Amino acid sequence: MSILINRLVVVGVGLIGGSLATALKKAGACREVIGVALDAPTCHQAVALGVVDRAYTSLTDIASVLCAGDVVLISVPTLSVPAVLQQVKDLVRSDVTVTDAASVKGSVLVAAEKVWAEVPANLVLGHPIAGSERSGVTAANPDLYVCHRVILTPLEQTAGKHLQLVAAMWQAAGAEVLMMSVAEHDDVLAATSHLPHAIAYSLVDTLAHDAENENIFRYAAGGFRDFTRIASSDPRMWHDIMLANKNSVLKSLDLFTDNLARLREAIESSDGEALLGVFSRAKEARDEFTQVMAAAKSSSETKL
Repeated sequence: MSILINRLVVVGVGLIGGSLATALKKAGACREVIGVALDAPTCHQAVALGVVDRAYTSLTDIASVLCAGDVVLISVPTLSVPAVLQQVKDLVRSDVTVTDAASVKGSVLVAAEKVWAEVPANLVLGHPIAGSERSGVTAANPDLYVCHRVILTPLEQTAGKHLQLVAAMWQAAGAEVLMMSVAEHDDVLAATSHLPHAIAYSLVDTLAHDAENENIFRYAAGGFRDFTRIASSDPRMWHDIMLANKNSVLKSLDLFTDNLARLREAIESSDGEALLGVFSRAKEARDEFTQVMAAAKSSSETKL
């Protein structure tokens, strides 16, 4: 693959940013990858692991040499994004492409409007729909985005050249790029990602504090393990996501709570017909989802 990006600056060298860095290095799509982390040990580790070519503890150390053809990826916890955006405004030239990987786009949009008054043309809001319960620079995986989707939420003022460069960057990492509005993204992700995480965390927390079931985890079967795997994800990251996407998450939680109450009522009243209806509809929907995902994966693998 030919070089797409001159320098990629990853602010936040964890699972998401580190995986993109290693993916682009593996694909030969980037001349140099530079990491920015909070502390020196993480910087040294990122370089030692080959995730980045060099690393600094501040964007100030590298911002002055950035120019057109370079990309800054903001990959920090959602509630930390505004502070990084302020640094970008103060330090980075307007011809440098800037993008993010936050799981909530509305909060980033609001933050950008506060920092710049009007969102600049070189800022492309985005979100890779891929992850792992692992976190940190050691979790970086060059294949994390292969056959996964990345949602970009461009605005009217987003410049085409910056949007195209960010899209090509994610495609070079093996991802399928989709476009969506900010509002639609936050509603969809609240239902498909944020709600399941909230349920998994709540379930494990509930059972862990049940004094009458001390052995419950010892005897848990595979279904429990599979469903609650995501409760091993980074707590700080999900704390930020829930607060940043509060309205959409609450809407999804209310819908789920209402349906759960109806399920409880059906069990209490021994309404077998209602129970069977819920379970049958859920199975049909899940089977259809599995088929759609299998078809999408097959299509992506064919293109690769």
